[in-house]
Amino acid sequence: MYAARNIHFHAGGRRLLSGAHALVQPGRVTVLIGPNGAGKSTLLKILSGEQRPHAGEVHLDGTDIHRLRPAALARLRAVVPQNAQLAFPFTVAEVVSIGTPEGRSRAAVIRQVLDEVDLGGFEERLYEQLSGGERQRVQIARALAQLAGGTRPGYLLLDEPTASLDLAQQLLVVRHMRKLAAADGVGVLAVLHDLNLAAMAADVIVAMKEGTVLAEGAPQQVLTDAVIETLYGVRGRIGWAPQAPFLLPQSVQG
Repeated sequence: MYAARNIHFHAGGRRLLSGAHALVQPGRVTVLIGPNGAGKSTLLKILSGEQRPHAGEVHLDGTDIHRLRPAALARLRAVVPQNAQLAFPFTVAEVVSIGTPEGRSRAAVIRQVLDEVDLGGFEERLYEQLSGGERQRVQIARALAQLAGGTRPGYLLLDEPTASLDLAQQLLVVRHMRKLAAADGVGVLAVLHDLNLAAMAADVIVAMKEGTVLAEGAPQQVLTDAVIETLYGVRGRIGWAPQAPFLLPQSVQG
């Protein structure tokens, strides 16, 4: 289990998180939602170990993540950031190989994870010449390769993984998140802005506003008219598809 509890964090004279929390369980997908500035990406960075909280604690399978050596932490969790810029002209294969474990056929792992994100045959393409959506999928492939080196399923943290993707690619990422959790036992945490994608992807939704957790639970418990209006200041008409709720937003008038 991957848990952040009572997290407080401030920067530039602003309190970004105030008592925030999140729990990522093996075999389940947790999605953070909320307006811009809610603290979603900050909480993910604290969970990943990129930033330290000013108060609170983060434990991964019972161990404070800051007591783990970087290599040990990397074998347990992989992170896909919002934007990943490279200073050198790496190929796609070279980027993915950053996460590929020693002692296995790197070429085979690279081919496998690129196929999984629908980028088979891209190995020799230059990363900087790819579209934004293709780069995002390369980063997801890198994270998948990293988890392949662990002795257990591990955890995958994704910050807005569907940004820059077209509809088909967004659905591919959502399906893959669900597969990693349900079939492979990976614990997945994702920041998503699209509430309909969040409803499709999540076992648990954590709704954040102004650095605190406003609501959490199954999609049908969190995605309600009242919660959506409190979070975003818009009226949302929640409907139901066969497997998940869906949102039809309306602007608030008076």
